[in-house]
Amino acid sequence: MFRQLQNIDSAFKHIKSFSVAFLLANVLVVCFGIYMFCRTLHQQSQQVYILYNGKVLSAVAAGRDVYLPVELRDHIKTFHELFFNLSPEDKAIRATVSRSLYLADQSAKKQYDNLKESGYYNNLISANISQEITVDSIGLALNVQPYTFRCYATQKLVRSSSTVYRRLVSQGQVRDLKVKTDDNPHGFLIQNWEILENRDLPLKF
Repeated sequence: MFRQLQNIDSAFKHIKSFSVAFLLANVLVVCFGIYMFCRTLHQQSQQVYILYNGKVLSAVAAGRDVYLPVELRDHIKTFHELFFNLSPEDKAIRATVSRSLYLADQSAKKQYDNLKESGYYNNLISANISQEITVDSIGLALNVQPYTFRCYATQKLVRSSSTVYRRLVSQGQVRDLKVKTDDNPHGFLIQNWEILENRDLPLKF
Protein backbone atom coordinates (compact mmCIF):
# COMPACT_ATOMS: atom_id res chain seq x y z
CA MET A 1 0.00 0.00 0.00
CA PHE A 2 2.79 2.38 0.97
CA ARG A 3 4.74 1.52 -2.18
CA GLN A 4 1.67 2.29 -4.32
CA LEU A 5 1.41 5.70 -2.71
CA GLN A 6 5.09 6.34 -3.46
CA ASN A 7 4.54 5.33 -7.10
CA ILE A 8 1.56 7.66 -7.36
CA ASP A 9 3.55 10.51 -5.79
CA SER A 10 6.49 9.86 -8.14
CA ALA A 11 4.19 9.76 -11.15
CA PHE A 12 2.57 13.04 -10.06
CA LYS A 13 6.00 14.70 -9.78
CA HIS A 14 6.93 13.46 -13.26
CA ILE A 15 3.69 14.79 -14.69
CA LYS A 16 4.22 18.11 -12.91
CA SER A 17 7.79 18.42 -14.25
CA PHE A 18 6.65 17.52 -17.74
CA SER A 19 3.80 20.07 -17.57
CA VAL A 20 6.19 22.85 -16.44
CA ALA A 21 8.67 21.96 -19.20
CA PHE A 22 5.88 21.85 -21.78
CA LEU A 23 4.55 25.22 -20.60
CA LEU A 24 8.01 26.83 -20.81
CA ALA A 25 8.53 25.36 -24.29
CA ASN A 26 5.19 26.84 -25.39
CA VAL A 27 6.11 30.24 -23.94
CA LEU A 28 9.43 30.17 -25.81
CA VAL A 29 7.75 29.19 -29.07
CA VAL A 30 5.14 31.95 -28.69
CA CYS A 31 7.82 34.55 -27.86
CA PHE A 32 9.90 33.47 -30.85
CA GLY A 33 6.82 33.66 -33.09
CA ILE A 34 6.03 37.19 -31.86
CA TYR A 35 9.65 38.24 -32.43
CA MET A 36 9.69 36.88 -35.99
CA PHE A 37 6.31 38.52 -36.71
CA CYS A 38 7.54 41.92 -35.48
CA ARG A 39 10.77 41.54 -37.45
CA THR A 40 8.91 40.67 -40.64
CA LEU A 41 6.49 43.55 -40.08
CA HIS A 42 9.39 45.97 -39.64
CA GLN A 43 11.08 44.71 -42.81
CA GLN A 44 7.83 45.09 -44.73
CA SER A 45 7.44 48.66 -43.47
CA GLN A 46 10.88 49.47 -44.89
CA GLN A 47 9.86 48.19 -48.31
CA VAL A 48 8.65 50.89 -50.67
CA TYR A 49 7.07 50.27 -54.05
CA ILE A 50 7.46 52.83 -56.83
CA LEU A 51 5.44 52.98 -60.03
CA TYR A 52 7.81 53.98 -62.85
CA ASN A 53 6.82 53.87 -66.53
CA GLY A 54 4.03 51.41 -65.76
CA LYS A 55 6.34 49.06 -63.85
CA VAL A 56 6.31 48.43 -60.10
CA LEU A 57 9.79 48.72 -58.63
CA SER A 58 10.76 47.95 -55.05
CA ALA A 59 12.99 50.16 -52.95
CA VAL A 60 14.17 50.18 -49.36
CA ALA A 61 13.42 53.12 -47.08
CA ALA A 62 16.31 54.35 -44.94
CA GLY A 63 16.87 57.06 -42.37
CA ARG A 64 18.17 60.46 -43.44
CA ASP A 65 21.43 59.94 -41.55
CA VAL A 66 22.43 57.28 -44.06
CA TYR A 67 22.35 59.78 -46.93
CA LEU A 68 23.26 62.91 -44.97
CA PRO A 69 26.74 63.41 -46.55
CA VAL A 70 25.26 62.95 -50.04
CA GLU A 71 22.49 65.47 -49.40
CA LEU A 72 24.88 67.99 -47.86
CA ARG A 73 27.31 67.80 -50.78
CA ASP A 74 24.50 68.14 -53.30
CA HIS A 75 23.12 71.17 -51.46
CA ILE A 76 26.55 72.84 -51.38
CA LYS A 77 27.23 71.95 -55.02
CA THR A 78 23.84 73.25 -56.15
CA PHE A 79 24.37 76.53 -54.32
CA HIS A 80 27.79 77.10 -55.91
CA GLU A 81 26.53 76.21 -59.38
CA LEU A 82 23.60 78.62 -59.09
CA PHE A 83 25.79 81.39 -57.66
CA PHE A 84 28.67 81.08 -60.15
CA ASN A 85 27.16 79.69 -63.38
CA LEU A 86 26.45 82.98 -65.10
CA SER A 87 25.57 84.09 -68.60
CA PRO A 88 26.25 87.64 -69.85
CA GLU A 89 22.68 88.82 -69.39
CA ASP A 90 21.39 90.85 -66.45
CA LYS A 91 18.04 89.09 -65.99
CA ALA A 92 19.63 85.65 -66.21
CA ILE A 93 22.26 86.61 -63.61
CA ARG A 94 19.66 87.96 -61.21
CA ALA A 95 17.45 84.88 -61.71
CA THR A 96 20.15 82.29 -60.98
CA VAL A 97 21.70 84.21 -58.08
CA SER A 98 18.24 84.72 -56.56
CA ARG A 99 17.67 80.97 -56.64
CA SER A 100 21.02 80.40 -54.92
CA LEU A 101 20.11 82.82 -52.11
CA TYR A 102 17.28 80.52 -51.01
CA LEU A 103 19.98 78.01 -50.06
CA ALA A 104 22.09 80.35 -47.91
CA ASP A 105 21.81 83.12 -45.34
CA GLN A 106 22.82 86.78 -45.50
CA SER A 107 26.50 85.90 -45.90
CA ALA A 108 25.79 84.88 -49.53
CA LYS A 109 23.74 88.03 -50.11
CA LYS A 110 26.68 90.05 -48.79
CA GLN A 111 29.06 88.37 -51.28
CA TYR A 112 26.59 89.09 -54.09
CA ASP A 113 26.29 92.74 -53.09
CA ASN A 114 30.07 93.11 -52.93
CA LEU A 115 30.49 91.64 -56.41
CA LYS A 116 27.70 93.81 -57.74
CA GLU A 117 29.12 97.00 -56.24
CA SER A 118 32.59 96.21 -57.60
CA GLY A 119 31.12 96.00 -61.12
CA TYR A 120 31.85 92.30 -61.53
CA TYR A 121 28.53 91.46 -63.16
CA ASN A 122 28.61 94.53 -65.38
CA ASN A 123 32.04 93.45 -66.63
CA LEU A 124 30.66 90.01 -67.52
CA ILE A 125 27.82 91.59 -69.47
CA SER A 126 29.86 94.27 -71.24
CA ALA A 127 32.63 91.84 -72.21
CA ASN A 128 30.11 89.11 -73.15
CA ILE A 129 31.74 86.62 -70.77
CA SER A 130 29.98 83.43 -69.71
CA GLN A 131 31.08 81.83 -66.46
CA GLU A 132 30.87 78.17 -65.51
CA ILE A 133 31.93 76.35 -62.36
CA THR A 134 32.93 72.76 -61.75
CA VAL A 135 32.94 71.60 -58.14
CA ASP A 136 36.01 69.41 -57.72
CA SER A 137 35.56 68.27 -54.12
CA ILE A 138 33.76 69.14 -50.90
CA GLY A 139 35.19 68.43 -47.46
CA LEU A 140 32.68 67.95 -44.62
CA ALA A 141 32.91 67.78 -40.84
CA LEU A 142 29.90 65.80 -39.62
CA ASN A 143 30.80 65.44 -35.96
CA VAL A 144 28.89 68.52 -34.80
CA GLN A 145 26.11 70.78 -36.08
CA PRO A 146 26.09 73.10 -37.92
CA TYR A 147 28.22 71.08 -40.32
CA THR A 148 31.41 72.79 -41.48
CA PHE A 149 32.44 72.47 -45.13
CA ARG A 150 35.13 73.58 -47.53
CA CYS A 151 34.46 73.60 -51.27
CA TYR A 152 37.14 73.36 -53.96
CA ALA A 153 36.07 74.31 -57.47
CA THR A 154 37.31 75.48 -60.87
CA GLN A 155 35.79 78.46 -62.66
CA LYS A 156 35.82 78.77 -66.43
CA LEU A 157 35.41 82.23 -67.94
CA VAL A 158 34.76 82.07 -71.67
CA ARG A 159 35.35 85.14 -73.80
CA SER A 160 35.08 85.38 -77.57
CA SER A 161 38.88 85.58 -77.79
CA SER A 162 40.09 83.45 -74.86
CA THR A 163 39.21 81.16 -71.97
CA VAL A 164 40.44 81.75 -68.43
CA TYR A 165 40.38 79.24 -65.58
CA ARG A 166 40.24 80.27 -61.95
CA ARG A 167 40.66 78.32 -58.72
CA LEU A 168 37.89 78.89 -56.18
CA VAL A 169 37.97 77.85 -52.53
CA SER A 170 35.13 78.70 -50.17
CA GLN A 171 34.03 77.60 -46.74
CA GLY A 172 31.06 77.88 -44.44
CA GLN A 173 28.61 75.95 -42.33
CA VAL A 174 25.38 74.12 -43.14
CA ARG A 175 22.42 74.18 -40.77
CA ASP A 176 19.57 71.67 -40.92
CA LEU A 177 16.27 73.55 -41.19
CA LYS A 178 14.17 70.38 -40.74
CA VAL A 179 11.81 71.76 -43.39
CA LYS A 180 11.95 71.17 -47.15
CA THR A 181 10.43 73.47 -49.75
CA ASP A 182 10.36 73.76 -53.53
CA ASP A 183 13.06 76.44 -53.37
CA ASN A 184 15.13 74.46 -50.85
CA PRO A 185 14.48 70.75 -51.49
CA HIS A 186 17.17 69.45 -49.11
CA GLY A 187 16.09 71.62 -46.19
CA PHE A 188 19.58 72.94 -45.42
CA LEU A 189 20.87 76.51 -45.09
CA ILE A 190 24.45 77.60 -45.78
CA GLN A 191 25.67 80.17 -43.26
CA ASN A 192 28.87 82.13 -42.57
CA TRP A 193 29.89 81.54 -46.17
CA GLU A 194 33.11 83.18 -47.35
CA ILE A 195 35.41 82.94 -50.36
CA LEU A 196 38.94 82.07 -49.28
CA GLU A 197 40.58 82.00 -52.70
CA ASN A 198 39.63 83.07 -56.21
CA ARG A 199 42.68 83.39 -58.47
CA ASP A 200 43.64 82.74 -62.06
CA LEU A 201 45.25 79.43 -62.89
CA PRO A 202 48.29 79.25 -65.18
CA LEU A 203 47.45 78.90 -68.86
CA LYS A 204 47.87 75.43 -70.33
CA PHE A 205 49.65 75.14 -73.64
